[in-house]
Amino acid sequence: MIQDFKGKTAVLTGAGSGFGLECARIGAARGMNLVLVDVQQDALDKAQAEMEAAGVQVLARKVDVADAGQMAQLAADVKARFGAPHFVFNNAGVGAGGLVWENTVADWEWVLGVDLWGVIHGVRLFTPMMLEAAAADPNYRGHITNTASMAGLLTPPNMGIYNAAKAAVVSLTETLYQDLNLVTDQIGASLLCPYFVPTGITSSERNRPNAPKESELTKSQLIGQAMSNKAVSSGKITAQEVANKVFDAITANQFYVFSHPKALGNVRARMENIVSIVNPSDPFHERPEIGQKLRAQLRG
Repeated sequence: MIQDFKGKTAVLTGAGSGFGLECARIGAARGMNLVLVDVQQDALDKAQAEMEAAGVQVLARKVDVADAGQMAQLAADVKARFGAPHFVFNNAGVGAGGLVWENTVADWEWVLGVDLWGVIHGVRLFTPMMLEAAAADPNYRGHITNTASMAGLLTPPNMGIYNAAKAAVVSLTETLYQDLNLVTDQIGASLLCPYFVPTGITSSERNRPNAPKESELTKSQLIGQAMSNKAVSSGKITAQEVANKVFDAITANQFYVFSHPKALGNVRARMENIVSIVNPSDPFHERPEIGQKLRAQLRG
C-alpha cells in the first residue's frame, strides 16, 4: 500500500499526451518529482511548462523509447538528478492496423519498437535501480505501471501488429509481478489495459520516421485507421479518468487496471474458448455489428 506520493520521483514515457500527461498532472498535484519523456518536442515542452508552473521539480527528455542507447542515457540522467525513481510509467504507445500479412517490416519494427521494446527498456533499466534503493532503505516503496491494451487480451481482426505487441506487454508485466514477488515486498506492478479512450494514439504516425503516405496504405490499413479513429474519438471514458484509476491501483497495490470493465465479457468469452478447446469466437461478440461491418468492407 502506497499512500505518500509527495517528494517521490516518477518517470513517465509518452508524457506529452494521453495517459502519460494525465498521470503527470496527478503527480504534480501530489507534489512529486516528474521525469517527462516523449518523442515529440513541442508536446514535451508544453507538458514541462505546465508541470513547472505547478511548482514541482521536472526533468524533461526527448527520447525514442525504442532506442536502447537513448533509454540508457535517460536512466543515467534520472539517477544523477533524483536517484532511483519510486514510480515508472512505461506508457508510450503507437498504433497500426491492417491485415496481418500486409504489414511491412518497417511497420512491425516501429510498433514493436515503441509498444514492446519501450516497455522492455523501462523495466530493464529502472527495476535494478529500484531494487537497489529498496535494499538500502526498508521504507522505500516503488511501483511500475505498464500500459498494454484490451487488444493484448483480445484478438480483434485487422489489428494483428498492435495485438501482438500488447499481448507481449501483458505477459511481460504479469511475469514482472511474479518476479518482483520472488525478491521483494517493496515494489509492486500494475498492468493498464485501456479500451477505446480519446488519446493521441490514433495520430501516432505524426512521430513515425519515414511514415508511409496515405497512397501507400492498403485497403485494410485505411479501413482499420478509419475504424480506430472513430472508436477512439467517440470513447466516453476520458484519459483523466483512466489516470485516476491508475493512481488508485498503485495506492491499493492492484495489478489489473481496466478503463472499461464491461468489456471483460469479451475476454471471458476468449478464455472460455481456450479452456474448452473450441475455435476462437468473434472478439467483439457483444458488438457483432463491428465484425460484420469490417467483413462487408473488406469483401466489398
